[in-house]
Amino acid sequence: MKKQYWYIILTYILVQVSAIPYVLIMKWLGFIQTPMTQAELAKLSGTWTIISFCIGLIIILLILRTVPKASLRNEASVSIGSAIAWIIGGFFLSLFTQSIAGVIEQYAFGIGRESENTQNILSIMDAFPFLVIIISLIGPILEEIIFRKIIFSVIYERTNFFIGALVSSVFFAAAHSDFPHFFLYTAMGFTFAFLYAKTKRIIVPIGAHMLMNSLVILVQIEPVRKMIEEQSQTMQMIIGGFFS
Repeated sequence: MKKQYWYIILTYILVQVSAIPYVLIMKWLGFIQTPMTQAELAKLSGTWTIISFCIGLIIILLILRTVPKASLRNEASVSIGSAIAWIIGGFFLSLFTQSIAGVIEQYAFGIGRESENTQNILSIMDAFPFLVIIISLIGPILEEIIFRKIIFSVIYERTNFFIGALVSSVFFAAAHSDFPHFFLYTAMGFTFAFLYAKTKRIIVPIGAHMLMNSLVILVQIEPVRKMIEEQSQTMQMIIGGFFS
């Protein structure tokens, strides 16, 4: 693997764990008073998350500029117009994949639809709405660069699609630390890997991922939540019949 990729992965890991030294430094400087209320803690976490993710994204993009373009089996990438169409289609494919994976988890493994990881993020966002920038925009960019452009493409070039997608998707699922829904995140990883391999443009899984994460935020709006719940129940009744 190219040395620049290792630098990018290291930067991503540092972004993920940087909250610990940040809190310690802020506490040492006297900016953090204990005990803190839940709202204060959420605001503190949200502020640093935005700062660290923005800095990390800038560093990663600068490093990425020095990396020769990956061939992904030496096939030409799709046009810009086709990429936009793939982003939209990929979004609906992701929705379908998530619904199927959710039903399988529910009927085969007895796992509920509620995601602890998602709820934790949304609870912080309630106290610090600017976190939507990370959820909808920066997070998907970083994750697709790490798990698809680097991990998937490197393994795919040396083996095949299935092995590359499996390894990258498992890492993708583990990174979300929501192990009851490990299968769902893995399935989503396969979908994003398929979009990248099919189009040869990382912007396609990034765009589809952004739309998916934006939907998570939109469903918190009551009218949208009700509409999606009704559609989800209908789909569960249809798909669930195969498992009953």
